[in-house]
Amino acid sequence: MNINTPERTSTTQVFKPCILIPVYNHEEAVGSIAERLLDIAPILLVDDGSSANCQKRLESIARQHDSVDLLRLPVNQGKGGAMKAGFRYALQQGFTHALQIDADGQHNTEDAEIFLRQGEEHPQAIICGCPIYDASVPALRFYARYLTHVWIWINSLSFAVKDSMCGYRVYPLLDAVNIIDTESTGDRMDFDSEIMVHWVWRNLPVINQPTKVSYPIDGISHFAPWRDNYLISKMHATLFFGMLFRLPKILGLRLRNRKPAHQGLSE
Repeated sequence: MNINTPERTSTTQVFKPCILIPVYNHEEAVGSIAERLLDIAPILLVDDGSSANCQKRLESIARQHDSVDLLRLPVNQGKGGAMKAGFRYALQQGFTHALQIDADGQHNTEDAEIFLRQGEEHPQAIICGCPIYDASVPALRFYARYLTHVWIWINSLSFAVKDSMCGYRVYPLLDAVNIIDTESTGDRMDFDSEIMVHWVWRNLPVINQPTKVSYPIDGISHFAPWRDNYLISKMHATLFFGMLFRLPKILGLRLRNRKPAHQGLSE
């Protein structure tokens, strides 16, 4: 990667972030998103086996801007698979943190600097987006999310994560890569929620960052209701039994570290 970003030293470690955008046939939206983020941090576009038109668009963006790198996956692996590949690649390139943002235009790019500032101030924490929806959100999606929220609270034995499905978050890369290398995590829409449960099981810090989320009229969603709902249901069942198996270890970690590891909603 031929991207350079200033290294800032926090109280505990060097903070060198990148912005990680998984892309699958979002050629119409990704260009404007990248443009708005160019001055904030280096950008890594992960092409998750997109169409030829999207590939050309991503190549064009990377050629035009020295601060943009492109990682291409030859076959579509799903959002989780793209994130895992991006994590490993970014860590190999020397980055310490990755700000994940979706390529479909749902997330408010104006909040990117807030997320990164939180990441710099709390380098060991995952900064997890907590959506503030506008009127564009489909009612079924809005209320259906709460079923997953309840299961995440049950499976994590914690209310630390206010919303596990928002794909707008800052990951400390060493811990994120350690989780995906040592735990079984999904490769599709189940990934965002699943990694959060493993994060809380390890008693790692969580900061919930409010952020506005909208659903563009011409936005492209790759959520496959039958496949992804099945995978999410399977994930909840697997995590539940995994929680029971790990229960002594989870409680032991929390007892040994009585200082609160999790923070609630930021103001």
